[in-house]
Amino acid sequence: MAAGLFSLGGMAIAQNEIEITGFSTPGNTKPIPLSLSGFSGEAASVIQFDLYVQGFSFTTPDTAQYLITGSNAGRVEGRLTDRFNKSQLLAKAYTGGTLRAQAHALADDIVLAVTQKKGIGQTKIALKVDTGENSEIYIADFDGHNPQAVTRDDTIVAAPAWVPDRMALCYTSYKFGNPDIFYHDLTTGERHAVARYSGLNTSAAVSPDGTRVAMILSKSGSPDVYVCDTDGKNLKQLTATREDESSPCWSPDGQWICFAAKVNERRSLCKVSASGGPAQRISTGGVANPTEPDWSPDGKWIVFTAMMGGFEICVVPAQGGTATLLVSGEDPSWAPNSRTVVFARRASKGRVLSVLDVPTKQVKDVARISGSNSQPSWAK
Repeated sequence: MAAGLFSLGGMAIAQNEIEITGFSTPGNTKPIPLSLSGFSGEAASVIQFDLYVQGFSFTTPDTAQYLITGSNAGRVEGRLTDRFNKSQLLAKAYTGGTLRAQAHALADDIVLAVTQKKGIGQTKIALKVDTGENSEIYIADFDGHNPQAVTRDDTIVAAPAWVPDRMALCYTSYKFGNPDIFYHDLTTGERHAVARYSGLNTSAAVSPDGTRVAMILSKSGSPDVYVCDTDGKNLKQLTATREDESSPCWSPDGQWICFAAKVNERRSLCKVSASGGPAQRISTGGVANPTEPDWSPDGKWIVFTAMMGGFEICVVPAQGGTATLLVSGEDPSWAPNSRTVVFARRASKGRVLSVLDVPTKQVKDVARISGSNSQPSWAK
Protein backbone atom coordinates (compact mmCIF):
# COMPACT_ATOMS: atom_id res chain seq x y z
CA MET A 1 0.00 0.00 0.00
CA ALA A 2 2.71 2.48 0.90
CA ALA A 3 5.37 3.92 -1.36
CA GLY A 4 8.10 5.91 0.36
CA LEU A 5 8.93 9.32 -1.10
CA PHE A 6 11.70 10.21 1.32
CA SER A 7 13.80 8.42 3.90
CA LEU A 8 12.86 8.61 7.57
CA GLY A 9 14.47 11.55 9.26
CA GLY A 10 16.52 11.70 12.46
CA MET A 11 14.91 10.56 15.70
CA ALA A 12 16.76 12.67 18.28
CA ILE A 13 14.60 13.31 21.35
CA ALA A 14 14.31 16.86 22.62
CA GLN A 15 14.43 17.38 26.37
CA ASN A 16 10.96 18.92 26.38
CA GLU A 17 9.37 16.25 24.22
CA ILE A 18 6.44 14.50 25.87
CA GLU A 19 6.80 10.74 26.16
CA ILE A 20 3.78 8.57 25.29
CA THR A 21 5.32 5.14 24.81
CA GLY A 22 3.76 4.00 28.07
CA PHE A 23 1.83 5.26 31.08
CA SER A 24 1.93 4.82 34.83
CA THR A 25 -1.05 6.94 35.90
CA PRO A 26 -4.27 6.18 34.01
CA GLY A 27 -6.43 9.18 33.23
CA ASN A 28 -3.80 11.73 34.25
CA THR A 29 -1.54 12.06 31.20
CA LYS A 30 -1.39 15.14 29.00
CA PRO A 31 -1.97 14.47 25.29
CA ILE A 32 0.73 15.19 22.70
CA PRO A 33 -0.04 18.49 20.91
CA LEU A 34 0.17 18.42 17.12
CA SER A 35 -1.18 20.37 14.17
CA LEU A 36 -2.74 18.97 11.00
CA SER A 37 -2.94 20.82 7.70
CA GLY A 38 -3.49 20.10 4.02
CA PHE A 39 -5.96 17.24 4.47
CA SER A 40 -9.69 17.43 3.90
CA GLY A 41 -12.89 15.41 4.21
CA GLU A 42 -12.64 11.73 5.03
CA ALA A 43 -8.84 11.63 5.13
CA ALA A 44 -8.66 14.44 7.69
CA SER A 45 -11.39 12.83 9.78
CA VAL A 46 -9.66 9.43 9.83
CA ILE A 47 -6.28 10.86 10.80
CA GLN A 48 -7.77 12.98 13.57
CA PHE A 49 -9.81 10.07 14.96
CA ASP A 50 -6.91 7.62 14.94
CA LEU A 51 -4.47 9.98 16.63
CA TYR A 52 -6.92 11.37 19.19
CA VAL A 53 -7.65 7.91 20.62
CA GLN A 54 -3.91 7.21 20.88
CA GLY A 55 -3.03 10.20 23.02
CA PHE A 56 -2.68 13.16 20.66
CA SER A 57 -4.53 16.49 20.65
CA PHE A 58 -4.84 19.08 17.91
CA THR A 59 -3.74 22.69 18.15
CA THR A 60 -2.14 25.47 16.11
CA PRO A 61 1.29 25.09 14.49
CA ASP A 62 2.92 27.58 16.88
CA THR A 63 1.90 25.56 19.96
CA ALA A 64 2.24 22.03 18.56
CA GLN A 65 5.14 19.67 19.20
CA TYR A 66 4.60 17.87 15.91
CA LEU A 67 3.49 19.28 12.57
CA ILE A 68 1.61 17.06 10.12
CA THR A 69 1.24 18.40 6.59
CA GLY A 70 0.09 16.70 3.43
CA SER A 71 -2.72 16.21 0.95
CA ASN A 72 -5.29 13.70 -0.20
CA ALA A 73 -5.78 14.63 -3.85
CA GLY A 74 -6.02 11.19 -5.45
CA ARG A 75 -3.76 9.60 -2.86
CA VAL A 76 -2.72 10.37 0.69
CA GLU A 77 0.66 12.04 1.19
CA GLY A 78 1.96 13.09 4.57
CA ARG A 79 4.96 14.64 6.30
CA LEU A 80 5.71 14.69 10.01
CA THR A 81 8.06 17.25 11.53
CA ASP A 82 9.24 17.61 15.11
CA ARG A 83 9.03 21.36 15.70
CA PHE A 84 11.22 21.18 18.82
CA ASN A 85 14.06 19.33 17.10
CA LYS A 86 13.44 20.89 13.68
CA SER A 87 13.72 17.39 12.17
CA GLN A 88 11.58 15.57 9.66
CA LEU A 89 10.46 12.20 11.01
CA LEU A 90 8.33 10.96 8.13
CA ALA A 91 7.55 11.71 4.50
CA LYS A 92 5.46 9.19 2.62
CA ALA A 93 2.85 8.69 -0.09
CA TYR A 94 0.26 5.91 0.03
CA THR A 95 -1.18 4.06 -2.96
CA GLY A 96 -3.60 1.18 -3.36
CA GLY A 97 -6.72 0.51 -1.35
CA THR A 98 -9.25 3.15 -0.44
CA LEU A 99 -8.49 6.70 0.61
CA ARG A 100 -9.71 5.75 4.07
CA ALA A 101 -7.24 2.86 4.26
CA GLN A 102 -4.41 5.13 3.14
CA ALA A 103 -5.28 7.64 5.88
CA HIS A 104 -5.24 4.86 8.49
CA ALA A 105 -1.81 3.78 7.23
CA LEU A 106 -0.46 7.33 7.54
CA ALA A 107 -1.81 7.64 11.08
CA ASP A 108 -0.14 4.34 11.99
CA ASP A 109 3.18 5.55 10.60
CA ILE A 110 2.88 8.78 12.59
CA VAL A 111 2.27 6.84 15.81
CA LEU A 112 5.24 4.58 15.08
CA ALA A 113 7.54 7.50 14.30
CA VAL A 114 6.67 9.31 17.53
CA THR A 115 6.26 6.42 19.99
CA GLN A 116 8.18 3.53 18.38
CA LYS A 117 5.00 1.48 18.86
CA LYS A 118 2.60 0.18 16.22
CA GLY A 119 -0.56 2.15 15.62
CA ILE A 120 -4.04 0.67 15.73
CA GLY A 121 -5.56 2.29 12.64
CA GLN A 122 -5.60 -0.92 10.62
CA THR A 123 -6.89 -3.22 13.37
CA LYS A 124 -10.29 -4.93 13.61
CA ILE A 125 -12.97 -5.39 16.24
CA ALA A 126 -15.75 -7.94 16.58
CA LEU A 127 -19.05 -7.05 18.18
CA LYS A 128 -22.60 -8.16 18.90
CA VAL A 129 -25.32 -6.35 16.97
CA ASP A 130 -28.89 -6.67 18.22
CA THR A 131 -31.46 -7.04 15.44
CA GLY A 132 -34.73 -6.86 17.30
CA GLU A 133 -35.21 -9.98 19.42
CA ASN A 134 -32.17 -11.64 17.86
CA SER A 135 -28.53 -10.70 17.41
CA GLU A 136 -25.62 -11.45 15.11
CA ILE A 137 -21.83 -11.18 15.25
CA TYR A 138 -20.11 -8.58 13.06
CA ILE A 139 -16.53 -7.56 12.44
CA ALA A 140 -15.49 -4.03 11.46
CA ASP A 141 -12.54 -1.68 11.34
CA PHE A 142 -11.72 -0.50 14.84
CA ASP A 143 -13.55 2.77 14.19
CA GLY A 144 -16.74 0.92 13.20
CA HIS A 145 -16.45 1.40 9.45
CA ASN A 146 -16.59 -1.40 6.85
CA PRO A 147 -18.82 -3.73 8.92
CA GLN A 148 -19.28 -7.32 7.79
CA ALA A 149 -21.76 -9.85 9.17
CA VAL A 150 -20.11 -13.03 10.45
CA THR A 151 -23.21 -14.95 11.51
CA ARG A 152 -26.67 -15.26 10.04
CA ASP A 153 -28.06 -17.56 12.70
CA ASP A 154 -31.33 -15.62 13.14
CA THR A 155 -31.22 -16.24 16.88
CA ILE A 156 -29.34 -14.94 19.92
CA VAL A 157 -25.58 -14.81 19.27
CA ALA A 158 -23.20 -13.23 21.79
CA ALA A 159 -19.76 -12.80 23.34
CA PRO A 160 -17.38 -12.77 20.34
CA ALA A 161 -13.69 -13.33 21.08
CA TRP A 162 -10.85 -13.17 18.56
CA VAL A 163 -8.40 -16.00 18.12
CA PRO A 164 -5.01 -14.23 18.42
CA ASP A 165 -3.10 -13.80 15.16
CA ARG A 166 -5.83 -15.56 13.18
CA MET A 167 -8.89 -14.47 11.20
CA ALA A 168 -11.12 -16.52 13.49
CA LEU A 169 -13.59 -15.99 16.30
CA CYS A 170 -15.19 -17.91 19.13
CA TYR A 171 -18.70 -16.95 20.24
CA THR A 172 -21.88 -18.29 21.78
CA SER A 173 -24.92 -19.07 19.60
CA TYR A 174 -28.40 -20.41 20.36
CA LYS A 175 -28.59 -21.85 16.82
CA PHE A 176 -29.44 -25.32 18.17
CA GLY A 177 -31.64 -24.06 20.99
CA ASN A 178 -28.97 -23.98 23.71
CA PRO A 179 -26.17 -21.46 24.39
CA ASP A 180 -23.25 -23.29 22.73
CA ILE A 181 -19.71 -22.11 21.96
CA PHE A 182 -18.45 -22.23 18.36
CA TYR A 183 -15.09 -21.66 16.67
CA HIS A 184 -15.52 -19.82 13.34
CA ASP A 185 -12.76 -19.53 10.71
CA LEU A 186 -13.47 -16.23 8.93
CA THR A 187 -11.28 -17.12 5.94
CA THR A 188 -12.95 -20.40 5.02
CA GLY A 189 -16.32 -19.92 6.72
CA GLU A 190 -15.94 -23.28 8.48
CA ARG A 191 -17.11 -23.47 12.07
CA HIS A 192 -17.25 -26.21 14.65
CA ALA A 193 -18.58 -26.59 18.17
CA VAL A 194 -16.15 -26.11 21.05
CA ALA A 195 -18.65 -26.69 23.87
CA ARG A 196 -22.22 -28.03 23.56
CA TYR A 197 -22.85 -29.28 27.08
CA SER A 198 -26.19 -29.10 28.85
CA GLY A 199 -26.74 -25.73 30.46
CA LEU A 200 -24.65 -22.64 29.87
CA ASN A 201 -21.69 -22.56 27.46
CA THR A 202 -20.47 -18.97 27.12
CA SER A 203 -17.78 -16.29 27.55
CA ALA A 204 -15.14 -17.97 25.40
CA ALA A 205 -11.64 -16.46 25.62
CA VAL A 206 -8.83 -17.84 23.47
CA SER A 207 -5.30 -18.24 24.83
CA PRO A 208 -2.53 -15.98 23.46
CA ASP A 209 -1.05 -18.88 21.46
CA GLY A 210 -4.48 -19.66 19.94
CA THR A 211 -4.58 -23.29 21.13
CA ARG A 212 -6.92 -23.25 24.16
CA VAL A 213 -10.25 -21.75 25.11
CA ALA A 214 -11.27 -20.61 28.58
CA MET A 215 -15.01 -20.44 29.10
CA ILE A 216 -17.88 -20.54 31.55
CA LEU A 217 -19.85 -23.82 31.70
CA SER A 218 -22.67 -24.74 34.07
CA LYS A 219 -22.51 -28.49 33.36
CA SER A 220 -21.54 -29.15 36.98
CA GLY A 221 -24.52 -27.24 38.34
CA SER A 222 -23.14 -23.70 38.71
CA PRO A 223 -21.21 -21.43 36.32
CA ASP A 224 -17.51 -22.35 36.62
CA VAL A 225 -14.33 -21.67 34.67
CA TYR A 226 -13.19 -24.42 32.32
CA VAL A 227 -10.46 -24.68 29.69
CA CYS A 228 -10.11 -26.95 26.66
CA ASP A 229 -8.40 -27.15 23.29
CA THR A 230 -9.95 -25.17 20.42
CA ASP A 231 -11.39 -28.42 19.03
CA GLY A 232 -13.19 -29.04 22.34
CA LYS A 233 -10.90 -31.81 23.54
CA ASN A 234 -8.99 -32.03 26.85
CA LEU A 235 -11.66 -30.26 28.89
CA LYS A 236 -10.48 -29.29 32.38
CA GLN A 237 -12.48 -27.66 35.17
CA LEU A 238 -10.50 -24.90 36.92
CA THR A 239 -12.99 -23.69 39.55
CA ALA A 240 -15.59 -25.61 41.54
CA THR A 241 -17.76 -23.36 43.68
CA ARG A 242 -21.47 -22.82 44.15
CA GLU A 243 -20.98 -19.17 43.23
CA ASP A 244 -21.56 -17.35 39.95
CA GLU A 245 -18.34 -16.96 37.94
CA SER A 246 -18.05 -15.11 34.63
CA SER A 247 -15.94 -13.37 32.00
CA PRO A 248 -12.61 -15.21 31.87
CA CYS A 249 -9.61 -13.62 30.15
CA TRP A 250 -5.99 -14.69 29.71
CA SER A 251 -2.76 -13.15 30.90
CA PRO A 252 -0.54 -12.41 27.87
CA ASP A 253 1.94 -15.13 28.89
CA GLY A 254 -0.88 -17.71 28.91
CA GLN A 255 -0.19 -18.71 32.51
CA TRP A 256 -3.21 -17.19 34.25
CA ILE A 257 -6.92 -16.77 33.69
CA CYS A 258 -8.60 -13.79 35.31
CA PHE A 259 -12.35 -13.93 35.93
CA ALA A 260 -15.12 -12.33 37.95
CA ALA A 261 -16.38 -14.25 40.98
CA LYS A 262 -19.50 -13.60 43.02
CA VAL A 263 -19.04 -14.24 46.73
CA ASN A 264 -21.75 -13.38 49.27
CA GLU A 265 -23.62 -11.36 46.64
CA ARG A 266 -20.53 -9.19 45.96
CA ARG A 267 -18.29 -9.51 42.94
CA SER A 268 -14.50 -9.51 42.91
CA LEU A 269 -11.77 -10.23 40.40
CA CYS A 270 -9.78 -13.44 40.78
CA LYS A 271 -7.16 -15.35 38.84
CA VAL A 272 -6.43 -19.04 38.56
CA SER A 273 -3.54 -20.88 36.96
CA ALA A 274 -4.39 -22.13 33.48
CA SER A 275 -3.14 -25.56 34.58
CA GLY A 276 -5.28 -25.59 37.72
CA GLY A 277 -4.92 -24.68 41.38
CA PRO A 278 -6.47 -22.37 43.96
CA ALA A 279 -7.94 -19.07 42.85
CA GLN A 280 -6.33 -15.83 44.03
CA ARG A 281 -8.16 -12.56 44.55
CA ILE A 282 -7.07 -9.43 42.63
CA SER A 283 -7.69 -6.32 44.69
CA THR A 284 -9.59 -3.43 43.06
CA GLY A 285 -9.26 -0.87 45.82
CA GLY A 286 -11.86 1.90 45.86
CA VAL A 287 -14.16 0.22 43.34
CA ALA A 288 -17.02 -2.19 44.05
CA ASN A 289 -18.49 -5.11 42.11
CA PRO A 290 -15.90 -5.56 39.34
CA THR A 291 -16.74 -7.75 36.36
CA GLU A 292 -15.88 -8.22 32.65
CA PRO A 293 -12.06 -8.05 33.04
CA ASP A 294 -9.61 -7.88 30.14
CA TRP A 295 -5.83 -8.20 30.60
CA SER A 296 -3.69 -5.75 28.62
CA PRO A 297 -1.37 -7.29 25.99
CA ASP A 298 1.69 -5.85 27.76
CA GLY A 299 0.64 -7.61 30.97
CA LYS A 300 0.55 -4.45 33.11
CA TRP A 301 -3.15 -3.65 33.49
CA ILE A 302 -6.59 -5.17 33.82
CA VAL A 303 -9.52 -3.14 32.56
CA PHE A 304 -12.96 -4.06 33.85
CA THR A 305 -16.54 -2.93 34.43
CA ALA A 306 -17.57 -1.81 37.91
CA MET A 307 -21.26 -2.07 38.78
CA MET A 308 -21.84 0.79 41.19
CA GLY A 309 -25.36 1.99 40.52
CA GLY A 310 -24.38 2.50 36.90
CA PHE A 311 -21.68 0.80 34.85
CA GLU A 312 -18.16 2.27 34.95
CA ILE A 313 -14.98 1.41 33.03
CA CYS A 314 -12.05 1.08 35.44
CA VAL A 315 -8.44 -0.05 35.29
CA VAL A 316 -6.20 -1.61 37.93
CA PRO A 317 -2.57 -2.85 37.92
CA ALA A 318 -2.53 -6.52 36.95
CA GLN A 319 -1.19 -7.53 40.36
CA GLY A 320 -4.05 -5.66 42.03
CA GLY A 321 -4.12 -2.36 43.89
CA THR A 322 -6.01 0.89 43.68
CA ALA A 323 -8.41 1.02 40.74
CA THR A 324 -8.95 4.12 38.61
CA LEU A 325 -12.43 5.00 37.35
CA LEU A 326 -12.21 6.23 33.76
CA VAL A 327 -15.61 6.63 32.06
CA SER A 328 -19.16 5.31 32.17
CA GLY A 329 -19.55 2.13 30.10
CA GLU A 330 -19.23 -1.66 30.02
CA ASP A 331 -17.75 -4.58 28.03
CA PRO A 332 -14.17 -3.21 27.77
CA SER A 333 -11.54 -4.76 25.47
CA TRP A 334 -7.91 -3.69 25.08
CA ALA A 335 -6.35 -2.70 21.77
CA PRO A 336 -3.03 -4.29 20.79
CA ASN A 337 -1.25 -1.10 21.92
CA SER A 338 -2.19 -1.66 25.61
CA ARG A 339 -3.43 1.93 25.95
CA THR A 340 -6.68 2.18 23.96
CA VAL A 341 -9.89 0.39 25.00
CA VAL A 342 -13.13 -0.20 23.10
CA PHE A 343 -16.27 -0.41 25.22
CA ALA A 344 -20.06 -0.15 25.04
CA ARG A 345 -22.07 2.68 26.49
CA ARG A 346 -25.79 3.04 26.91
CA ALA A 347 -27.55 5.56 24.69
CA SER A 348 -31.18 6.52 24.12
CA LYS A 349 -31.65 3.87 21.43
CA GLY A 350 -29.61 0.93 22.64
CA ARG A 351 -25.85 0.67 23.09
CA VAL A 352 -23.10 2.29 21.04
CA LEU A 353 -19.37 1.57 21.00
CA SER A 354 -16.70 4.07 21.98
CA VAL A 355 -12.91 3.99 22.10
CA LEU A 356 -10.99 5.37 25.06
CA ASP A 357 -7.36 6.40 25.40
CA VAL A 358 -6.70 5.24 28.96
CA PRO A 359 -3.80 7.60 29.84
CA THR A 360 -5.60 10.79 28.73
CA LYS A 361 -9.26 9.67 29.06
CA GLN A 362 -9.95 10.97 25.56
CA VAL A 363 -13.05 9.25 24.08
CA LYS A 364 -14.60 8.98 20.63
CA ASP A 365 -17.70 7.07 19.49
CA VAL A 366 -17.18 4.63 16.63
CA ALA A 367 -19.46 4.44 13.60
CA ARG A 368 -22.64 2.64 14.58
CA ILE A 369 -23.98 -0.44 12.84
CA SER A 370 -27.78 -0.36 12.64
CA GLY A 371 -29.14 -1.68 15.92
CA SER A 372 -27.69 -1.86 19.41
CA ASN A 373 -23.91 -2.51 19.43
CA SER A 374 -22.20 -4.21 22.38
CA GLN A 375 -19.69 -6.81 23.62
CA PRO A 376 -16.74 -5.60 21.52
CA SER A 377 -13.57 -7.66 21.17
CA TRP A 378 -10.39 -6.14 19.73
CA ALA A 379 -8.28 -8.35 17.45
CA LYS A 380 -4.73 -8.81 18.74
